[in-house]
Amino acid sequence: MIRSRGTAPLLSKITSQSLQVIHNTTRMVSQVPDSVSFPKEEEKVIELWKKNQTFKKCLQQSKSAKRPAYTFYDGPPFATGLPHYGHLLAGSVKDIVTRYAHQNGYHVERRFGWDCHGLPVEHEIDKKLGITGPQDVAAMGIDKYNAECRSIVMRYSSEWEHSVQRLGRWIDFENDYKTLYPWFMESVWWVWSQLFAKGLVYRGYKVMPYSTACNTPLSNFEVNQNYHDVTDPAVFVNFPIDQDPGVSFVAWTTTPWTLPSNLALCANPDEMYVKIRDKIRGEQYIMMEARLVGLYKSEEEYEILDRFLGSTLAGKTYTPLFPYMQHMKSSGAFKVCIDKYVTKDAGTGIVHQAPAFGEDDYRVCLAHGVFKKGQEPEICPVDPTGKFLSIVSDFEGMYVKDADKQIVKKLKEDGRMVHAGTINHSYPYCWRSDTPLIYRVIPSWFIKVTALRDRLLANNDKCYWVPEFVKEKRFKNWLEDCRDWSVSRNRYWGTPIPLWVSDDGEEIVCVGSIKELEELTGQKIDDIHRESIDHLTIPSKCGKGVLRRVPEVFDCWFESGSMPYAQQHYPFENVSAFDAKFPAEFIAEGVDQTRGWFYTLLVLATALFDKPPYKNLIVTGLVLAADGKKMSKRLKNYPDPTAVMDKYGADSLRLYMIDSPVVRADTLRFKEEGVKDVLKDVLLPWFNAYRFLVQNIIRLEKEDGVKFTFNENVAVKTDNVMDKWILSYTHTLINFVKVEMAAYRLYTVVPRLLKFIENLTNWYVRLNRARLRGEVDVDECVASIKTLFSVLFTMIRLMAPFTPFITEMMYQNLHKCLDTSMLKGDSDSIHYMMLPKYDPGMVDEDIERRVSVMQAIIETGRVLRDRNTLPIKYPLKEVILVDADPITLSDAQSLETYIISELNVKKLTVSSDKQKYDVKLTAKPNHMILGKRLKKDFKPVSAAIAKLTDAELTEMKESGSREICGHNILFDELHVAYEVKSDSGSYAAASMHNLLVLLDLTTDQEMMDEGLAREVINRIQKLRKKAKLVPTDKISIFYNIDSKKKDNADVVRALKTYNDMIVTGVRAPVSDQQAPDNVIISEEVDVKGSKFKLTLCGDVKKSASPTTVVQWPQGRPAGQFFTVTHGGVSREVLLASNGVNLTAMRLENEVKAMFGLFGRSVTMSLNGSPIKCSARDLTYLNGGTVTVTAA
Repeated sequence: MIRSRGTAPLLSKITSQSLQVIHNTTRMVSQVPDSVSFPKEEEKVIELWKKNQTFKKCLQQSKSAKRPAYTFYDGPPFATGLPHYGHLLAGSVKDIVTRYAHQNGYHVERRFGWDCHGLPVEHEIDKKLGITGPQDVAAMGIDKYNAECRSIVMRYSSEWEHSVQRLGRWIDFENDYKTLYPWFMESVWWVWSQLFAKGLVYRGYKVMPYSTACNTPLSNFEVNQNYHDVTDPAVFVNFPIDQDPGVSFVAWTTTPWTLPSNLALCANPDEMYVKIRDKIRGEQYIMMEARLVGLYKSEEEYEILDRFLGSTLAGKTYTPLFPYMQHMKSSGAFKVCIDKYVTKDAGTGIVHQAPAFGEDDYRVCLAHGVFKKGQEPEICPVDPTGKFLSIVSDFEGMYVKDADKQIVKKLKEDGRMVHAGTINHSYPYCWRSDTPLIYRVIPSWFIKVTALRDRLLANNDKCYWVPEFVKEKRFKNWLEDCRDWSVSRNRYWGTPIPLWVSDDGEEIVCVGSIKELEELTGQKIDDIHRESIDHLTIPSKCGKGVLRRVPEVFDCWFESGSMPYAQQHYPFENVSAFDAKFPAEFIAEGVDQTRGWFYTLLVLATALFDKPPYKNLIVTGLVLAADGKKMSKRLKNYPDPTAVMDKYGADSLRLYMIDSPVVRADTLRFKEEGVKDVLKDVLLPWFNAYRFLVQNIIRLEKEDGVKFTFNENVAVKTDNVMDKWILSYTHTLINFVKVEMAAYRLYTVVPRLLKFIENLTNWYVRLNRARLRGEVDVDECVASIKTLFSVLFTMIRLMAPFTPFITEMMYQNLHKCLDTSMLKGDSDSIHYMMLPKYDPGMVDEDIERRVSVMQAIIETGRVLRDRNTLPIKYPLKEVILVDADPITLSDAQSLETYIISELNVKKLTVSSDKQKYDVKLTAKPNHMILGKRLKKDFKPVSAAIAKLTDAELTEMKESGSREICGHNILFDELHVAYEVKSDSGSYAAASMHNLLVLLDLTTDQEMMDEGLAREVINRIQKLRKKAKLVPTDKISIFYNIDSKKKDNADVVRALKTYNDMIVTGVRAPVSDQQAPDNVIISEEVDVKGSKFKLTLCGDVKKSASPTTVVQWPQGRPAGQFFTVTHGGVSREVLLASNGVNLTAMRLENEVKAMFGLFGRSVTMSLNGSPIKCSARDLTYLNGGTVTVTAA
């Protein structure tokens, strides 16, 4: 039976005994406001964490409990740049997994690391000081240069720390590591010494990607980080043959600046070449027959004189383009070499060879004796800054890329240009300076990665990657084609390579520790940067004088690849701790790190221990701007990350990124609206469910005198099917999350969590509002509240790793209701709580299936209402489910009450007889899909689709496709609708979730009046919300409508006929009498064109008798008391009753009751000093007078 509480005085149902019960609740749950600012609440949580040192305590708890270690490596970022969305994405993934591991019973150290060396730092200093090359650093001094670098390495560290904390990521900044720490660098030396001892290190010349702006080579994997689409010259040049001066070879290049360094040509021995006569130019050329199309548009432009294999060209010599290296002709230069790397995909099939600037050029020319090892400096006429040396006299001092035009001009003047054009192509740029790279032969120290290839592949197989295709395709292919790794850099600010070498290069000492260097040099050493050790020498053991350190430093990727060892100062400290925790359980970074950090970690771990360095790895994709372009500060094509978090909250941003293709290594086009949608569609409904729960806990305690406590170890006793469903669904979710998180599939977990929030807010809470509000009976109310509390409490623990802020906010209030037996140890944060336990006994697949059928029917019915513009407020006669499965029909009937209520229909009918209602499928083609695919055949196929019968379409639906006019047409390529022909009513039909639902659309006056009554309820509730009233605020409602006005007739009739329904709906008396003076809010409303006044008043009965708390027996009260005054009226209030102290929160509620201040903001003050609502000790008010003001 429904109970109406609308006319009850505020405390008329609370006895002194029930008051005693309430006041004994020292941890009463706090009221939740109607609206919330998630960013502001998050800032409060951050301050709470800081104040309580929550993260530090979290680590202390797990360590003290001796939980098993869960090792996590964090790739070190540079602090010389600000964090961007890629960092926030990776940080979110790392934080989710490590928080989850902690809540799953592990001890998880989370140390932040800083990459402090290398190009990102040096490039900033070069720009600041105007440094253009090594000569500038030499003039300045390495000590001063490195001091400048040291001064900026942590430039943005505070911004990083703020951004990481604002994101809600828990990571240890106090116990961080920096690659510039001497102890970190010492471990890097140890790693190198181990590789050296194993024979995996060598020095050699190699053509490598080279940054002229930074004066240093780059690794192959660094090159892949930055490509630009550019327009470059594309020139065809002739090379007159010495043996046949009237004939020339023709070669093609997009780098004219390499032509002054030409030393040979190369042809493919197995391809067919031709000698032709150019009819336009009158010249004879030799080129690959398949590449004639590269130079000529028509066969009419040339005549083929001869055909021959490329092998016949071997050894033929030609006239050099420039005289700069002509002296090398006598020793084997300026001839045709043969190699199969020459393809017929581009150019002329004859490739110009500049061995100083091309990897294949170097290999081919060395193999054919064009130059010899040791001649590398002689064949490279370009300095470290990319400028021509004096040997190239015509272009001396010019930057190579700037020289292109002058070289082309010179070739034209000398008659060596056949054709000059341009090409648009993708070209590598330096990832740090954003300037074009060149390929240049340089001396370097290498690690023999090729010798490790098989072990790298084997160790990679032992790792678990998410998603797996990155491991099996991108990364595996990279490993199969691995090259030796150049780890030396001709720079200054980095870990020096610890090799001391004799002047002749024959004697080499590799130093593996600071102590070893001290012993070898006899010097005390505190720092091992270049300025501190470059001057140190080691006496030769072979009589070669002294050994001096090589000038290079390590590539910073070598340092980051060494971080598992260096962050622990291994093997100089923490040996047993490292051995117990290696390899890491988990790492995560972007897909670009497949050729970066993931790779360097694997190479070094394999070389050192023949182990993979990590067990589980999550690869994220790239975050792009909304237009699909790379995010650019210059273009300002993306919103500032901090501004987005300050606007929508970090929880919203985290969920938006994690619930996207980017966690499957795909790209994400970042859209601010997407973050906003998460807040609106996920967090707000979740918050509203939480607020609704708290409101009704407070109502239960105030009105029914029932103290609410929750003990998870005591099962919720309920026979309600929706209670059982949501509890079952919750445990199904717990199991799903545990299985999927064990597999690191975040991309499956988040959608399921979001679906759960939808089921909780849009289904459970919605369908159980009356029970939760106590409108049925107390037992049902308690059962539903316990159910909802159980689900929300489970949910915030499951969601805590994903949304750390909103879960903490809710927990800080909800944990006041927890039974003390659940609060073992420190329970001040949700993040101290373990994950909820899965109980298979709670799962009821039968109920989950039944509710799923119910949801499908209701959702389909709502769609039909929307299509026919019939608001849910207006009742309809009947909804019909047609299905051949008797279990489905039975499932629907078992939840008939909910279906009828949610669809606002009078009855539910189920049937297995589709013919009874003459329901037929009809179809039209999807013009966009089929029109594009079928083109000219679309018209006949479209006509054939329109003629398909119901039986044919049903068969097509079951099979998924059908052949029509010779084309295989998919069912999903059709627009399908249901037509209903029935004499018994006006029906609309639709099929969703494989269920056919019919809705009777016929209406009558009685139904219309009921709909109007529901409209009135809606207006009252909106007015209630506008007045900021809460459910426990008792009101009376008055309306004033002109009943004589014709336009008002329908609404007047509805108000009279459905008064009881309206009273029940708003839980307050509704009357057409004159409103009293204690008006809360009054406003004119419009219901379907009928305008009338609605007035909400404070309960008219309560003013006749004071509240229980302030109604004392004869005369003055005994004990401590104070006076409350408002509007000239004073009341006396006891500070304690029956041993229970009065709190400020309770006082505020009583004040509103005393003076009819419902829905208004109340301020209470003593002698001008406001009383805080959180105050629990009010003894200082004894004998005083509290003044109340209301806004």
